[in-house]
Amino acid sequence: MAKGPNAFRTISEAAEELGVPQHVLRFWETKFSFIRPMKRAGGRRFYRPQDIAVLNGVRTLLHSEGLTIKGVQKLHRDQGLAHVIAAGLGSNGSATLDADFDYETPREESAIGERKRDRLAFALADLTAIKSRLDGLLARG
Repeated sequence: MAKGPNAFRTISEAAEELGVPQHVLRFWETKFSFIRPMKRAGGRRFYRPQDIAVLNGVRTLLHSEGLTIKGVQKLHRDQGLAHVIAAGLGSNGSATLDADFDYETPREESAIGERKRDRLAFALADLTAIKSRLDGLLARG
């Protein structure tokens, strides 16, 4: 039975979907502060749809675009998480990205740190996905 598009993925499912080994996903977590899957008791990772979108963007930037790890880190720092995700979505991805939720990290300095801002973006994405699911359940009613 296939999982729905909003279902959480285990590390093996995420690795298979992205076409990279599991150890690569763990390695990327150490290099990119914006990759933070949910971890349950015992450290088991669960990847949300937005985590998969981020990982797909990182994979595209590293493997297809030829950027280095430092290059992807700089791109994230300069242009925000939305640009990383958009790289994985391709040329038509920006419309989908904007319709779902705003991943953009403001470019000017703010009182809130980059890590906290990314955490808030993920929390907002989670809440948006939950609301969408609830709306679907209520519509079936």
